[in-house]
Amino acid sequence: MKVYHNIKEVSLTNKTVVTLGTFDGVHKGHQAILKRLVAISQKENLESLVLTFFPHPRKIVSNQDEIKLLNTIHERTALLEKNEIDHFVIHPFDVEFANLSPLEFVEQVLVKQFNVRKIIIGHDHKFGKNRAANFHDLIDFGKQFGFEVEEISAQVVDEVSVSSTKIRNALFEGNVALANEFLGYQYTIQGTVEKGNQLGRTINFPTANLAINEDYKLIPKIGVYAVEIYYENQKYFGMMNIGMRPTINGVNKTIEVHVFDFNKNIYGEKLIIKFVKKIREEQKFESFQQLKEQLERDKKTTINLFRD
Repeated sequence: MKVYHNIKEVSLTNKTVVTLGTFDGVHKGHQAILKRLVAISQKENLESLVLTFFPHPRKIVSNQDEIKLLNTIHERTALLEKNEIDHFVIHPFDVEFANLSPLEFVEQVLVKQFNVRKIIIGHDHKFGKNRAANFHDLIDFGKQFGFEVEEISAQVVDEVSVSSTKIRNALFEGNVALANEFLGYQYTIQGTVEKGNQLGRTINFPTANLAINEDYKLIPKIGVYAVEIYYENQKYFGMMNIGMRPTINGVNKTIEVHVFDFNKNIYGEKLIIKFVKKIREEQKFESFQQLKEQLERDKKTTINLFRD
C-alpha cells in the first residue's frame, strides 16, 4: 500500500475506484466497505484508493477540539494496509480544503489527481463547501466527467455510524470486551515508558508508566484491565491500571502496566497494549498491604482469564 500525506502528492495514470471517510477504528462496518472496494478493483482492473483526513474534519468545521479518536493516524494506516488497499491518502483537513466547492473537489481531486473511474459512497454523504452537494450531485458530476457512483447500502452506512458510537461508548464505560467485538480486533494503545515514583516496586508489583503522545487518542475508562503487552515483537501478559491512584492521593491520571514474568529496564521504550477485559474499578485502600493483597487477587483473576 502506498501512503500519501497530501492530495497533491497523488498523480495516478491508472484508473481508480475510490472511497472516502474518517475510517476511525477501521471496525467491522468499515471493513465491509473496504472489502467491496477491493473486490471492485480486482474485478474491473482498477486501483483501490481510500481518502481520509487528519485532523478530524469536526475539529476544523465545528471546532470540536475535545473529540477523541479510536485510532492514531499511524494505527489507522496499519489497519488499512491489512485490507490490501493500493493507495491510502491522508490529507490535512484545513479551512482551505473545507472551502473547496463541490465542483472543485470533484474536478481537482477525484478526476485530476485520483483519475477516478468509480466512487463508492453512502447515500447520505455530503461534500464540498458547507457540505452543499449530495449523492445525486455526485452522480451528475459522474456523467459530466466520466465516472460511476456506487451507493453503499443504508444498512452498512448505519452499521458504520452505530458501531463507531457504540465502540466509543463501550470504551468510555470500560467495556473493552464489547468494543473488541464491534472492532473485530482488540482495542490498542501505544506509548512510551517513562519514570514514575516506583512505589509499585516496594510491594513487588513494578509497573511501567505509559505516556501517550497523541492527546486525541481515546483512553478507556478508569479501572483495572487484563491486557496483552507487545515489546520488541514479543507478546507478554499483564494487567493495567488507568486512574488517579487514590491510595497514594494521586492528583493526575496515570496509565500503568504490570507485565507478568518480566524484568527488563525499558525506560524510553515503546509498548503496544491490547485490551482484553476490565477486571474491576479503581479503589482506594487504607494501606499498601491491602493494595498488595488486592493486586495479588487481580493477578490470579487475570492469569485465569488468559488460561480460559
